[in-house]
Amino acid sequence: MPSISCTPFTDFGALAKKGSRIIERADNIYLWDSDGHKILDAMSGLWCVNVGYGQQALVEAATAQLQQLPFYNAFFQTATPPAIELAELLAEVTPPQFQHVFFAGSGSEGNDTVVRMVRRYWDLLGQPERKVIISRNNAYHGSTMAGASLGGMGGMHAQGGLPIPDITHIEQPYWYELGRPKGLSRDEFGLVAARWLEERILAVGPGRVAAFIGEPIQGAGGVIIPPATYWPEIQRICDKYGILLVSDEVICGFGRTGNWWGCETLGTQPDLMTFAKGVTSGYIPLGGVMVGERVARVLVEQGGEFNHGYTYSGHPVACAVALANIRLIQRERLVEHVRDDVGPYLAQQYAALMDHPLVGDAETCGLMGALVLARDKVAGTPFASEVEIGMVCRGHCFANGLIMRAVGDRMIIAPPLVISRAQIDDMMVLIRRCLDLTWADAQAKGWV
Repeated sequence: MPSISCTPFTDFGALAKKGSRIIERADNIYLWDSDGHKILDAMSGLWCVNVGYGQQALVEAATAQLQQLPFYNAFFQTATPPAIELAELLAEVTPPQFQHVFFAGSGSEGNDTVVRMVRRYWDLLGQPERKVIISRNNAYHGSTMAGASLGGMGGMHAQGGLPIPDITHIEQPYWYELGRPKGLSRDEFGLVAARWLEERILAVGPGRVAAFIGEPIQGAGGVIIPPATYWPEIQRICDKYGILLVSDEVICGFGRTGNWWGCETLGTQPDLMTFAKGVTSGYIPLGGVMVGERVARVLVEQGGEFNHGYTYSGHPVACAVALANIRLIQRERLVEHVRDDVGPYLAQQYAALMDHPLVGDAETCGLMGALVLARDKVAGTPFASEVEIGMVCRGHCFANGLIMRAVGDRMIIAPPLVISRAQIDDMMVLIRRCLDLTWADAQAKGWV
Protein backbone atom coordinates (compact mmCIF):
# COMPACT_ATOMS: atom_id res chain seq x y z
CA MET A 1 0.00 0.00 0.00
CA PRO A 2 1.47 3.42 -0.90
CA SER A 3 2.33 5.90 1.82
CA ILE A 4 -0.53 8.36 2.37
CA SER A 5 -0.43 11.56 4.39
CA CYS A 6 -3.37 11.49 6.83
CA THR A 7 -4.74 14.93 6.01
CA PRO A 8 -7.48 16.51 8.17
CA PHE A 9 -11.17 15.92 7.41
CA THR A 10 -10.36 13.58 4.53
CA ASP A 11 -11.68 10.26 3.27
CA PHE A 12 -8.36 8.42 3.22
CA GLY A 13 -9.58 5.85 0.71
CA ALA A 14 -10.69 8.54 -1.70
CA LEU A 15 -7.42 10.37 -1.18
CA ALA A 16 -5.46 7.25 -2.07
CA LYS A 17 -7.36 6.94 -5.36
CA LYS A 18 -7.45 10.60 -6.38
CA GLY A 19 -4.35 12.11 -4.82
CA SER A 20 -3.85 15.57 -3.35
CA ARG A 21 -4.08 19.00 -4.88
CA ILE A 22 -0.64 20.55 -4.45
CA ILE A 23 -0.40 24.27 -3.67
CA GLU A 24 3.11 25.50 -4.37
CA ARG A 25 3.20 29.26 -3.83
CA ALA A 26 1.13 32.29 -2.92
CA ASP A 27 1.07 36.06 -3.09
CA ASN A 28 -1.44 38.64 -1.85
CA ILE A 29 -4.84 36.89 -2.23
CA TYR A 30 -3.72 34.37 -4.87
CA LEU A 31 -2.39 30.80 -4.90
CA TRP A 32 -0.70 28.76 -7.62
CA ASP A 33 -0.95 24.98 -7.78
CA SER A 34 1.58 22.51 -9.14
CA ASP A 35 -0.04 22.72 -12.59
CA GLY A 36 0.53 26.47 -12.69
CA HIS A 37 -3.12 27.45 -12.21
CA LYS A 38 -3.75 30.82 -10.53
CA ILE A 39 -6.44 30.62 -7.85
CA LEU A 40 -8.23 33.43 -6.00
CA ASP A 41 -8.26 32.34 -2.35
CA ALA A 42 -11.62 33.54 -1.11
CA MET A 43 -11.20 31.56 2.13
CA SER A 44 -7.93 33.10 3.43
CA GLY A 45 -6.33 29.68 3.61
CA LEU A 46 -8.51 28.38 6.43
CA TRP A 47 -10.04 31.66 7.64
CA CYS A 48 -6.63 32.82 8.78
CA VAL A 49 -4.42 34.64 6.23
CA ASN A 50 -5.88 38.03 7.14
CA VAL A 51 -2.93 40.11 5.92
CA GLY A 52 -2.57 38.10 2.72
CA TYR A 53 0.34 36.06 1.47
CA GLY A 54 3.91 37.25 1.01
CA GLN A 55 4.17 39.77 3.86
CA GLN A 56 7.93 40.12 4.30
CA ALA A 57 7.64 41.77 7.73
CA LEU A 58 6.31 38.51 9.18
CA VAL A 59 9.05 36.46 7.54
CA GLU A 60 11.71 38.81 8.90
CA ALA A 61 10.21 38.69 12.40
CA ALA A 62 10.35 34.88 12.42
CA THR A 63 13.90 34.84 11.07
CA ALA A 64 15.20 37.33 13.62
CA GLN A 65 13.58 35.46 16.53
CA LEU A 66 14.88 32.09 15.31
CA GLN A 67 18.37 33.55 15.41
CA GLN A 68 17.90 35.15 18.84
CA LEU A 69 15.91 32.50 20.74
CA PRO A 70 14.20 29.78 18.68
CA PHE A 71 12.42 28.24 21.65
CA TYR A 72 12.01 28.21 25.36
CA ASN A 73 9.01 27.03 27.35
CA ALA A 74 6.70 29.12 29.50
CA PHE A 75 6.34 26.60 32.32
CA PHE A 76 7.09 27.31 35.98
CA GLN A 77 6.99 31.11 36.04
CA THR A 78 9.08 31.55 32.90
CA ALA A 79 8.54 33.99 30.03
CA THR A 80 10.28 35.34 26.95
CA PRO A 81 10.36 38.93 25.67
CA PRO A 82 8.12 38.28 22.61
CA ALA A 83 5.45 36.63 24.78
CA ILE A 84 5.46 39.53 27.26
CA GLU A 85 5.31 42.10 24.49
CA LEU A 86 2.51 40.26 22.68
CA ALA A 87 0.47 39.98 25.87
CA GLU A 88 0.74 43.76 26.29
CA LEU A 89 -0.29 44.37 22.67
CA LEU A 90 -3.24 41.98 22.91
CA ALA A 91 -4.43 43.80 26.02
CA GLU A 92 -4.25 47.01 23.97
CA VAL A 93 -6.37 45.78 21.04
CA THR A 94 -8.95 43.73 22.98
CA PRO A 95 -11.96 45.09 24.93
CA PRO A 96 -11.02 46.76 28.23
CA GLN A 97 -11.95 43.84 30.51
CA PHE A 98 -9.07 41.80 29.06
CA GLN A 99 -5.67 42.39 30.65
CA HIS A 100 -4.50 38.77 30.84
CA VAL A 101 -3.77 36.07 28.27
CA PHE A 102 -3.13 32.33 28.40
CA PHE A 103 -1.21 31.22 25.29
CA ALA A 104 -1.80 27.96 23.42
CA GLY A 105 -0.82 26.56 20.04
CA SER A 106 -4.20 26.64 18.29
CA GLY A 107 -7.86 27.47 18.65
CA SER A 108 -8.61 23.87 19.64
CA GLU A 109 -6.08 24.10 22.47
CA GLY A 110 -7.53 27.47 23.40
CA ASN A 111 -11.01 26.00 23.78
CA ASP A 112 -9.64 23.05 25.77
CA THR A 113 -8.14 25.71 28.04
CA VAL A 114 -11.56 27.37 28.31
CA VAL A 115 -13.11 24.16 29.63
CA ARG A 116 -10.36 23.76 32.23
CA MET A 117 -10.39 27.42 33.23
CA VAL A 118 -14.16 27.76 33.49
CA ARG A 119 -14.43 24.73 35.76
CA ARG A 120 -11.45 25.82 37.84
CA TYR A 121 -13.06 29.24 38.31
CA TRP A 122 -16.24 27.76 39.77
CA ASP A 123 -14.27 25.29 41.91
CA LEU A 124 -12.40 28.19 43.50
CA LEU A 125 -15.68 29.98 44.19
CA GLY A 126 -16.91 26.94 46.11
CA GLN A 127 -19.39 25.86 43.43
CA PRO A 128 -17.80 22.73 41.91
CA GLU A 129 -21.20 21.51 40.76
CA ARG A 130 -21.19 24.26 38.09
CA LYS A 131 -19.55 22.21 35.36
CA VAL A 132 -22.05 22.29 32.49
CA ILE A 133 -21.05 24.30 29.45
CA ILE A 134 -23.75 25.12 26.90
CA SER A 135 -22.90 25.46 23.23
CA ARG A 136 -24.86 25.26 19.96
CA ASN A 137 -25.61 22.73 17.28
CA ASN A 138 -23.54 23.22 14.12
CA ALA A 139 -20.95 25.26 16.02
CA TYR A 140 -17.25 24.58 15.53
CA HIS A 141 -14.80 24.93 18.42
CA GLY A 142 -11.95 22.68 17.29
CA SER A 143 -11.33 18.97 16.87
CA THR A 144 -9.64 17.93 20.11
CA MET A 145 -11.78 15.92 22.53
CA ALA A 146 -12.93 19.00 24.44
CA GLY A 147 -13.06 21.29 21.40
CA ALA A 148 -15.09 18.83 19.34
CA SER A 149 -17.39 18.27 22.31
CA LEU A 150 -18.02 21.98 22.62
CA GLY A 151 -18.73 22.09 18.91
CA GLY A 152 -22.07 20.88 17.66
CA MET A 153 -21.02 18.95 14.56
CA GLY A 154 -22.93 15.65 14.40
CA GLY A 155 -20.36 13.99 12.15
CA MET A 156 -17.63 14.69 14.69
CA HIS A 157 -19.73 13.51 17.64
CA ALA A 158 -20.39 10.24 15.84
CA GLN A 159 -16.69 9.38 16.02
CA GLY A 160 -14.92 8.94 19.33
CA GLY A 161 -17.72 8.90 21.87
CA LEU A 162 -18.38 12.64 21.92
CA PRO A 163 -19.39 14.90 23.53
CA ILE A 164 -17.64 14.43 26.84
CA PRO A 165 -19.83 14.77 29.96
CA ASP A 166 -21.39 18.05 31.07
CA ILE A 167 -21.44 19.70 27.64
CA THR A 168 -24.85 20.27 26.08
CA HIS A 169 -26.15 22.07 23.01
CA ILE A 170 -29.02 24.29 21.93
CA GLU A 171 -30.17 25.02 18.40
CA GLN A 172 -28.31 27.54 16.25
CA PRO A 173 -29.71 30.99 15.33
CA TYR A 174 -30.19 30.13 11.64
CA TRP A 175 -33.12 32.29 10.52
CA TYR A 176 -33.33 30.99 6.95
CA GLU A 177 -33.83 27.40 8.08
CA LEU A 178 -35.55 27.79 11.44
CA GLY A 179 -37.23 31.20 11.57
CA ARG A 180 -38.28 32.08 8.02
CA PRO A 181 -40.47 28.97 7.56
CA LYS A 182 -42.42 29.98 10.69
CA GLY A 183 -43.03 33.48 9.38
CA LEU A 184 -40.79 35.17 11.96
CA SER A 185 -38.86 38.30 11.06
CA ARG A 186 -35.11 38.11 11.63
CA ASP A 187 -35.35 40.22 14.77
CA GLU A 188 -38.25 38.21 16.16
CA PHE A 189 -36.39 35.00 15.52
CA GLY A 190 -33.24 36.36 17.16
CA LEU A 191 -35.07 36.73 20.46
CA VAL A 192 -36.69 33.30 20.15
CA ALA A 193 -33.33 31.65 19.42
CA ALA A 194 -31.55 33.41 22.29
CA ARG A 195 -34.23 32.30 24.73
CA TRP A 196 -33.43 28.67 23.92
CA LEU A 197 -30.41 29.32 26.14
CA GLU A 198 -32.58 30.28 29.09
CA GLU A 199 -34.76 27.23 28.55
CA ARG A 200 -31.70 24.98 28.64
CA ILE A 201 -30.30 26.71 31.75
CA LEU A 202 -33.59 26.07 33.54
CA ALA A 203 -33.71 22.47 32.31
CA VAL A 204 -30.16 21.73 33.50
CA GLY A 205 -30.51 23.74 36.68
CA PRO A 206 -29.04 27.26 37.03
CA GLY A 207 -26.77 26.07 39.84
CA ARG A 208 -25.07 23.56 37.53
CA VAL A 209 -24.40 25.79 34.50
CA ALA A 210 -20.89 27.21 34.25
CA ALA A 211 -20.75 28.98 30.89
CA PHE A 212 -22.15 29.54 27.43
CA ILE A 213 -19.76 29.49 24.47
CA GLY A 214 -20.44 30.73 20.96
CA GLU A 215 -18.78 32.05 17.85
CA PRO A 216 -20.11 35.58 17.18
CA ILE A 217 -20.72 34.32 13.64
CA GLN A 218 -20.61 30.56 13.09
CA GLY A 219 -17.83 30.05 10.58
CA ALA A 220 -17.39 26.39 9.66
CA GLY A 221 -21.13 25.92 10.22
CA GLY A 222 -21.74 28.00 7.10
CA VAL A 223 -21.26 31.67 8.06
CA ILE A 224 -24.46 31.73 10.09
CA ILE A 225 -24.95 35.44 10.85
CA PRO A 226 -27.39 35.79 13.76
CA PRO A 227 -30.08 38.47 13.82
CA ALA A 228 -29.09 41.73 15.51
CA THR A 229 -31.33 40.92 18.48
CA TYR A 230 -29.66 37.60 19.27
CA TRP A 231 -26.40 38.37 21.05
CA PRO A 232 -27.68 41.23 23.27
CA GLU A 233 -30.37 38.86 24.53
CA ILE A 234 -27.77 36.12 25.11
CA GLN A 235 -25.76 38.62 27.16
CA ARG A 236 -28.85 39.52 29.22
CA ILE A 237 -29.54 35.85 29.96
CA CYS A 238 -25.93 35.12 30.95
CA ASP A 239 -25.97 38.13 33.27
CA LYS A 240 -29.31 37.10 34.76
CA TYR A 241 -28.02 33.66 35.79
CA GLY A 242 -24.44 34.71 36.53
CA ILE A 243 -22.88 32.30 34.03
CA LEU A 244 -19.68 33.03 32.16
CA LEU A 245 -19.90 34.11 28.52
CA VAL A 246 -17.18 32.81 26.21
CA SER A 247 -16.69 34.34 22.76
CA ASP A 248 -14.85 32.04 20.34
CA GLU A 249 -13.04 34.60 18.17
CA VAL A 250 -10.79 32.14 16.32
CA ILE A 251 -12.41 33.16 13.02
CA CYS A 252 -14.09 36.47 13.89
CA GLY A 253 -11.10 38.11 15.59
CA PHE A 254 -8.47 40.49 14.23
CA GLY A 255 -10.72 42.51 11.94
CA ARG A 256 -12.75 39.89 10.11
CA THR A 257 -16.14 41.44 11.01
CA GLY A 258 -15.11 45.09 10.62
CA ASN A 259 -14.06 45.52 14.24
CA TRP A 260 -11.08 44.02 16.01
CA TRP A 261 -13.39 41.43 17.59
CA GLY A 262 -16.68 39.87 16.65
CA CYS A 263 -18.07 40.50 20.13
CA GLU A 264 -17.68 44.24 19.46
CA THR A 265 -19.62 43.91 16.20
CA LEU A 266 -22.37 41.74 17.67
CA GLY A 267 -22.67 43.50 21.03
CA THR A 268 -21.44 41.39 23.94
CA GLN A 269 -18.96 41.75 26.82
CA PRO A 270 -17.51 38.24 27.21
CA ASP A 271 -15.59 36.94 30.20
CA LEU A 272 -13.26 34.79 28.12
CA MET A 273 -12.27 35.08 24.46
CA THR A 274 -10.54 32.39 22.39
CA PHE A 275 -8.24 33.49 19.57
CA ALA A 276 -5.96 31.89 16.96
CA LYS A 277 -5.77 32.00 13.12
CA GLY A 278 -5.68 35.77 12.45
CA VAL A 279 -3.29 36.44 15.35
CA THR A 280 -0.41 35.40 13.06
CA SER A 281 -2.40 35.35 9.80
CA GLY A 282 -1.62 31.64 9.74
CA TYR A 283 2.08 32.17 9.05
CA ILE A 284 2.91 30.10 12.14
CA PRO A 285 0.64 28.35 14.69
CA LEU A 286 -0.49 30.30 17.76
CA GLY A 287 -3.64 30.50 19.82
CA GLY A 288 -4.82 31.42 23.26
CA VAL A 289 -7.48 32.76 25.57
CA MET A 290 -7.99 36.33 26.66
CA VAL A 291 -9.01 36.19 30.33
CA GLY A 292 -11.38 38.83 31.62
CA GLU A 293 -10.98 40.54 34.96
CA ARG A 294 -13.85 38.61 36.56
CA VAL A 295 -12.08 35.30 35.97
CA ALA A 296 -8.49 36.52 36.31
CA ARG A 297 -9.09 37.99 39.76
CA VAL A 298 -10.29 34.65 41.12
CA LEU A 299 -7.49 32.65 39.49
CA VAL A 300 -4.82 35.04 40.77
CA GLU A 301 -6.13 35.69 44.26
CA GLN A 302 -7.50 32.23 45.12
CA GLY A 303 -6.10 29.85 42.53
CA GLY A 304 -2.72 28.49 43.48
CA GLU A 305 -1.19 26.44 40.68
CA PHE A 306 -3.28 26.02 37.52
CA ASN A 307 -2.28 22.54 36.36
CA HIS A 308 -2.64 23.14 32.65
CA GLY A 309 -0.49 24.24 29.72
CA TYR A 310 1.29 23.25 26.53
CA THR A 311 4.90 22.85 25.40
CA TYR A 312 4.39 25.60 22.85
CA SER A 313 2.41 28.03 25.02
CA GLY A 314 3.90 31.44 24.27
CA HIS A 315 6.35 30.08 21.69
CA PRO A 316 8.79 32.96 21.12
CA VAL A 317 8.86 32.66 17.31
CA ALA A 318 5.07 32.49 17.07
CA CYS A 319 4.75 35.49 19.38
CA ALA A 320 7.28 37.47 17.34
CA VAL A 321 5.30 36.78 14.17
CA ALA A 322 2.06 37.74 15.92
CA LEU A 323 3.59 41.05 16.98
CA ALA A 324 4.62 41.80 13.39
CA ASN A 325 1.19 40.73 12.13
CA ILE A 326 -0.82 42.89 14.55
CA ARG A 327 1.41 45.88 13.92
CA LEU A 328 0.89 45.42 10.20
CA ILE A 329 -2.89 45.34 10.72
CA GLN A 330 -2.58 48.58 12.70
CA ARG A 331 -0.17 50.27 10.28
CA GLU A 332 -2.21 49.42 7.19
CA ARG A 333 -5.49 50.20 9.01
CA LEU A 334 -6.94 46.90 7.84
CA VAL A 335 -9.75 46.85 10.41
CA GLU A 336 -10.93 50.23 9.14
CA HIS A 337 -10.43 49.02 5.56
CA VAL A 338 -12.90 46.22 6.24
CA ARG A 339 -15.34 48.32 8.25
CA ASP A 340 -15.49 51.41 6.04
CA ASP A 341 -14.54 50.24 2.55
CA VAL A 342 -14.42 46.64 1.35
CA GLY A 343 -16.91 45.25 3.89
CA PRO A 344 -19.77 47.52 2.78
CA TYR A 345 -18.72 47.05 -0.85
CA LEU A 346 -18.84 43.26 -0.53
CA ALA A 347 -22.28 43.52 1.08
CA GLN A 348 -23.49 45.57 -1.88
CA GLN A 349 -22.09 43.13 -4.42
CA TYR A 350 -23.43 40.11 -2.56
CA ALA A 351 -26.92 41.62 -2.38
CA ALA A 352 -26.86 41.90 -6.18
CA LEU A 353 -26.56 38.11 -6.39
CA MET A 354 -30.12 37.82 -5.13
CA ASP A 355 -31.21 38.22 -8.75
CA HIS A 356 -29.67 34.84 -9.59
CA PRO A 357 -32.22 32.00 -9.94
CA LEU A 358 -30.11 29.74 -7.72
CA VAL A 359 -29.62 32.14 -4.78
CA GLY A 360 -32.23 31.95 -2.05
CA ASP A 361 -30.40 34.21 0.40
CA ALA A 362 -27.22 36.26 0.46
CA GLU A 363 -25.68 37.81 3.57
CA THR A 364 -22.39 39.24 4.73
CA CYS A 365 -20.73 40.67 7.81
CA GLY A 366 -17.41 42.41 7.24
CA LEU A 367 -15.42 40.04 5.06
CA MET A 368 -17.53 36.95 5.69
CA GLY A 369 -20.28 35.98 3.28
CA ALA A 370 -22.72 33.17 2.53
CA LEU A 371 -25.07 32.26 -0.29
CA VAL A 372 -27.95 29.80 0.14
CA LEU A 373 -28.48 27.69 -2.97
CA ALA A 374 -32.20 26.97 -3.30
CA ARG A 375 -34.18 24.79 -5.73
CA ASP A 376 -37.05 27.28 -5.52
CA LYS A 377 -35.81 30.64 -4.27
CA VAL A 378 -39.31 32.12 -3.85
CA ALA A 379 -40.55 29.31 -1.65
CA GLY A 380 -37.11 28.67 -0.15
CA THR A 381 -37.31 25.01 -1.16
CA PRO A 382 -33.94 23.26 -0.76
CA PHE A 383 -32.41 20.77 -3.16
CA ALA A 384 -32.64 17.11 -2.26
CA SER A 385 -29.75 16.21 0.02
CA GLU A 386 -28.44 13.53 -2.34
CA VAL A 387 -27.92 16.18 -5.03
CA GLU A 388 -25.17 17.83 -2.92
CA ILE A 389 -25.65 21.08 -4.78
CA GLY A 390 -22.97 22.83 -2.73
CA MET A 391 -20.36 20.29 -3.79
CA VAL A 392 -21.44 20.69 -7.41
CA CYS A 393 -20.88 24.43 -7.12
CA ARG A 394 -17.57 23.94 -5.31
CA GLY A 395 -16.38 21.75 -8.16
CA HIS A 396 -17.05 24.55 -10.61
CA CYS A 397 -15.23 26.99 -8.31
CA PHE A 398 -12.10 24.81 -8.25
CA ALA A 399 -12.23 24.40 -12.03
CA ASN A 400 -12.48 28.16 -12.53
CA GLY A 401 -9.72 29.41 -10.25
CA LEU A 402 -11.74 30.19 -7.14
CA ILE A 403 -11.62 28.74 -3.63
CA MET A 404 -15.11 29.00 -2.20
CA ARG A 405 -16.24 26.58 0.50
CA ALA A 406 -19.44 24.52 0.47
CA VAL A 407 -21.28 23.80 3.74
CA GLY A 408 -24.33 21.83 2.75
CA ASP A 409 -26.31 24.15 0.49
CA ARG A 410 -24.41 27.25 1.64
CA MET A 411 -21.46 28.63 -0.33
CA ILE A 412 -19.19 30.71 1.89
CA ILE A 413 -16.24 33.07 1.63
CA ALA A 414 -13.83 34.86 3.98
CA PRO A 415 -11.18 36.54 1.79
CA PRO A 416 -7.99 38.17 3.12
CA LEU A 417 -8.54 41.58 4.69
CA VAL A 418 -6.14 43.15 2.18
CA ILE A 419 -8.54 42.48 -0.71
CA SER A 420 -9.34 45.54 -2.85
CA ARG A 421 -12.59 46.60 -4.49
CA ALA A 422 -11.17 45.65 -7.87
CA GLN A 423 -10.31 42.19 -6.55
CA ILE A 424 -13.82 41.88 -5.11
CA ASP A 425 -15.14 42.65 -8.59
CA ASP A 426 -12.94 39.88 -10.02
CA MET A 427 -14.14 37.50 -7.32
CA MET A 428 -17.78 38.31 -8.03
CA VAL A 429 -17.30 37.56 -11.74
CA LEU A 430 -15.94 34.14 -10.80
CA ILE A 431 -18.75 33.51 -8.28
CA ARG A 432 -21.46 34.41 -10.79
CA ARG A 433 -19.83 32.22 -13.45
CA CYS A 434 -19.80 29.26 -11.07
CA LEU A 435 -23.41 29.88 -10.08
CA ASP A 436 -24.40 29.93 -13.76
CA LEU A 437 -22.62 26.64 -14.39
CA THR A 438 -24.26 25.06 -11.34
CA TRP A 439 -27.68 26.28 -12.42
CA ALA A 440 -27.10 24.83 -15.89
CA ASP A 441 -26.24 21.49 -14.27
CA ALA A 442 -29.38 21.64 -12.16
CA GLN A 443 -31.53 22.28 -15.19
CA ALA A 444 -29.85 19.64 -17.36
CA LYS A 445 -30.23 16.95 -14.68
CA GLY A 446 -33.82 17.82 -13.80
CA TRP A 447 -33.09 18.99 -10.27
CA VAL A 448 -35.19 22.14 -10.74
